[in-house]
Amino acid sequence: MKHLKLGAAAIALMAMAGAASAEKLSVYHWFEYIPQELLDKFTAETGIEVVMDTYDSNETLLANLKAGKLGSYDVAVPGDYMVSIMKNEGMLDTIAEGELKNKGNIEDQWLNVAFDDGRMHSIPYQWGSTSFMVNRDVYGGDIRTTDIIFNPPEELKGKINVLDTAGETLVFASIHMGIPQCSTDRDQLKALDELVQGAKADWASFNSDGAKDVLVSGDAAAGMIWNGFGQKARLEGANVEYSYPKQGYIVWMDNVVLLKDAPNRDAAIKFMDFLLEPENAAAVTNFARYTAGVKGVGALLDEELQTSPEQNPPADAPAGTFVEVCDEATQKVYDQIWTRLKQ
Repeated sequence: MKHLKLGAAAIALMAMAGAASAEKLSVYHWFEYIPQELLDKFTAETGIEVVMDTYDSNETLLANLKAGKLGSYDVAVPGDYMVSIMKNEGMLDTIAEGELKNKGNIEDQWLNVAFDDGRMHSIPYQWGSTSFMVNRDVYGGDIRTTDIIFNPPEELKGKINVLDTAGETLVFASIHMGIPQCSTDRDQLKALDELVQGAKADWASFNSDGAKDVLVSGDAAAGMIWNGFGQKARLEGANVEYSYPKQGYIVWMDNVVLLKDAPNRDAAIKFMDFLLEPENAAAVTNFARYTAGVKGVGALLDEELQTSPEQNPPADAPAGTFVEVCDEATQKVYDQIWTRLKQ
């Protein structure tokens, strides 16, 4: 994991203002997902030092918290389905009514959500989609099909990267097959296992934090990726196109959660309030290239974000699918499929 501390500019501002403080904030965050300048701004405004560790999947976040990291961090940034899991595991603290002065800035569609109704434990961070991109220098055919990943054309075989996360990769396979998530049907589960085991022969890698880099470098000619990360690949010069396949794709909402036993709870609340300010939410969006869940952000965004193909599905694209939380027994079966796939 990377270990990131506030920049020199923030330290200088603190010193000049006489704001040096022992108060800290410990953040557990996705990689390449927040600008350092925004963390420096928070420190300059509050005098709170920010220390950040990063992870590359929701499953890594959960595993590390279970392994003893809970109580070390103040906030984390899990996806929608992982918020439900963490809440059920007793890993989240409750935000009391009135603690967040900027709670009214949350967009209505992201306030009463199934994974955290009324936002008792979290605030919205960014939302987007998960699909795949294809290098158009390698393949010029139709890419609006999940066959690109699970039954690829000859030009792409052995040149495909998939995300190193069971939660999204196996759901994407289920979308391809047209079967429900969390299926308990033995024939469907067997077919899902056979699909991914067979497709693995055409995959070059399992890589989440490098999903952009392998497309930019040409090490992969196609790969699963999040839409904002994919836009970064295109802006870095890769001749890649993001797909909204007709079978479907994944949508997600990442959220900042208040962790149980947060060592710096007051600092965590201040940070969550800070991220609910439109200017600061827009800074994350302009950096990460996704979409914010905060009111008043639109006018503050880079113009290209309004028209980018990664953020604007075709008119005939189906609605996206959120990852569901399976019951414990069913999840064990999916875990076994994933373990076998990674061997």
